Amino acid sequence: MPRWRSFVSRYLRWSNPVAQALALSAVTFCVVLPLCCHRLLYSYYFIRSVYLDSMSEEVLRESLDRGQDALRFWQSAASSSGAASAGPPAFAGADRRPELLVTVVTSRRDQGSDFHYLLQVMRRLSGLLGGCGERRCAEVLVCDVESGSLENQDARLLEDHFRVIRRSPEEQRRNRDAVNTFEREKRDYVFCLRKGWELFRPRNVVVLEDDALPKEDFFQVVRDLLSRRFSLHTLYVKLYHPERLQRYCNPEPYRILEWVGLGLVAATALLLLASSCWSPRCLSFTPSAGHLLFFTVYFMAASELLGRHYFLEARRLSPQLYAVSPATECCTPAMLFPGNSSLRVAEYLDGSFCAKGKAKDTVLYRLARATPGERSHSVEPNLISHIGAYSSVRLNPARPKLL
Repeated sequence: MPRWRSFVSRYLRWSNPVAQALALSAVTFCVVLPLCCHRLLYSYYFIRSVYLDSMSEEVLRESLDRGQDALRFWQSAASSSGAASAGPPAFAGADRRPELLVTVVTSRRDQGSDFHYLLQVMRRLSGLLGGCGERRCAEVLVCDVESGSLENQDARLLEDHFRVIRRSPEEQRRNRDAVNTFEREKRDYVFCLRKGWELFRPRNVVVLEDDALPKEDFFQVVRDLLSRRFSLHTLYVKLYHPERLQRYCNPEPYRILEWVGLGLVAATALLLLASSCWSPRCLSFTPSAGHLLFFTVYFMAASELLGRHYFLEARRLSPQLYAVSPATECCTPAMLFPGNSSLRVAEYLDGSFCAKGKAKDTVLYRLARATPGERSHSVEPNLISHIGAYSSVRLNPARPKLL
């Protein structure tokens, strides 16, 4: 008998586990996953050429509608407050030393102004604060860092409802020296950190950029994070990391452990189920070392190709399920500073000069790693959606894309 026939008859019979493993892998990775995942944005099977443009346009349209709704909401609220202008402003009863201060950093956008990102964020925060009950979840501060000749109209619209701070004329004169975009952005961030502390002396601080839209469970998760022991010894907690960078195949060691652990748990569960429920005539997998290794690799490959982002979303079932891990480098649209760490962050940033390739997120990440005694963390899944398709500090494409 020819060698190839001997090989086929020995290894590729259906009763042989090798043939079953090859068939299972082919069906899973070449049929099932492509059919199920070709429209999932963060999956390897996502067909960019077919779906990216339409999905990007749909997200832009939804954001535009949300922005226009927020504009009408705040205009109506401003009219109502104008009719009752004899009373104190809505923020007049703010706590001097609140448990949590949320500072929203904003500036005027030359492009994408119709999206009204700031108004979207503040409407969401207003709704979340309204659901806190008698005890306020947080005090909110809007930090308008616009330094151009045109004012930030969205920030002006919010003045009757939230405290809005700006640089004084003297501070603006001191800040007019010619610096690059990254250094100016860092200085604005430091200004907002310090002003928030001076005005409120909060126990904890969250800083949001004006295109960071909080999720519905934002305050519940922040409260849970602050109750965990690690928060007593951390410089900051990142509340957002770009979804496209959340894959297992990224240079984050803890993700490798998570990845292998997922594969082992899923493989063990499947083999135990197979040994008790499946007929050996149908599938011949048993709880052996070789089969355990195969299914570990099988589930690791499947989870990576499907997309780690979608597994993380399952953690939204409860605030206690949110994972805390060592901080990643990019990016800073939403940051939690426990205790008085916001002052230390301001000092650290003040001592560094930012430039291209050395933006404030990179500087802060490196400082936290290099400074003895300092630690930094990230939380997953994200606590905000980054809705800013148009940047206020960088060049923008004609029609932004999701990827």
